Amino acid sequence: MPEKARYIMIGGFLGAGKTTAILRLADFLAAKGQRVGLITNDQSVGLVDTAMLASHGFPVEEITGGCFCCRFHSLTEAADRLAADETPEVFIAEPVGSCTDLRASVTYPLRAMYGDRFEVAPLSVLVDPVRAARVLGIEPGRSFTEKVLYVYSKQLEEADLIVINKTDLLDAGRIDALREALATRYRQAEVLVISARTGQGLESWFERILSSTAASAAAMDLDYEIYAEGEALLGWLNTSVRLSSAQPFDGNSLVQAIGERIHGRLARFGFEVAHLKMVLTPSEEAGDLAVANLVRSDGRLEFSHTLREPLDAGELLLNLRAEGDPDTLREEAAAAVESAAQSLGGVSAMIEHTESFRPAKPQPTYRLAVG
Repeated sequence: MPEKARYIMIGGFLGAGKTTAILRLADFLAAKGQRVGLITNDQSVGLVDTAMLASHGFPVEEITGGCFCCRFHSLTEAADRLAADETPEVFIAEPVGSCTDLRASVTYPLRAMYGDRFEVAPLSVLVDPVRAARVLGIEPGRSFTEKVLYVYSKQLEEADLIVINKTDLLDAGRIDALREALATRYRQAEVLVISARTGQGLESWFERILSSTAASAAAMDLDYEIYAEGEALLGWLNTSVRLSSAQPFDGNSLVQAIGERIHGRLARFGFEVAHLKMVLTPSEEAGDLAVANLVRSDGRLEFSHTLREPLDAGELLLNLRAEGDPDTLREEAAAAVESAAQSLGGVSAMIEHTESFRPAKPQPTYRLAVG
C-alpha cells in the first residue's frame, strides 16, 4: 500500500446512482495510472453492484451482513485484502443505501485508528433529483413514510458534499430549484451537480474528493430508535436465478419482462420501490451482461448495459428494496421470474438462492462524536 492511500466513501439513498458514479470515478483514476480498489456493502449476499463493478475489471471486496458502521473491522480487513493483492492508491467504498451516521461510525474511527494509512476524502452523498425534489416538497409525487424519510434526511445532514446526480433527467430550472433547496436546508454541505451517465460535472466533483479531506465537525444528533424503525420499514430481497434453454433466447427481453412484471405486481400492494436492480450474465460470454434499474414506483425500468448476443444459459442477480413486506417481495418477484421465463418459451428459471428480510437495528462498532 502507498504511504497514505485515499479512502473515498460515496453514500446516498437507494437508487441515487452510486454504482454508476463509482465506475466513472474508477475509470477516471485508472486512466491516470492510479490503482483502485472497490468495496461494496449490503445486508445480504448476491449484490448486483459487485457483479457489475467486477465485470469492468476492477478488484472488488464485498462486505455483507450489515452496513460499514456495524461491520467496521470487516471494512478494514477488506482494505487489507485489496492492499495485499493490488496495493491500491485509492479505495472507493459504497455503503448500504439505507445507512447513515457514516461520519461518526466510519470516517472518524478510520482517522483515529488508521490515520497513518488512510487519507479520508470528503463524504459525498448522491441524490436522485426526482426523489429529492419530492422529499423536499418542491415537487409533487409519491415518496416514503415519515421514518424512512428520517433516514434519508440524516444522510444529507452529515454530507460534506451533496451531489445531485442524473441531472439529465430534469431541465435546468428544476435542477436549480433543487440545488437552492438543498443548499438552504443543509448548510454544512457544498451542493454539486453531475450526471454520471453523460459525464456532466464529474471532473469538478472528482477534483473535490481527490484534493481535500473530510470535515471534522461534531457528529450529528441521531435517534437510533427512529433510524432502526425507518430502515426496518424497507423490505430487502436478494435473489439469484439460474437460466437455461435448449435454444438461444433474448436475455434483454427477459430482463425487461421480469422488471415490468415486478413493477406491476408491487403496484397492487402500494409498495414504494426504492430500487430494483438486475444483472444477467451469460455463462460463456465474458464481459457481456444486461443491467437494468427501476428507482421509483412511478418510474420505468432503464437499461445501463444490454447483452450483445442471445444466450442459452446464464445467471440473473436480482436485488429489490421497497417499503413493504419482504415476504411479499419474495413471492411476487418469484412469480414474475417464472411468468417472464414462460413468456419466452422454453426458458428454465431455477431460483438458486433467495433471501428476504427487514434490516436489523444498526449497532455501530464504534461511534466517535468528533474527528
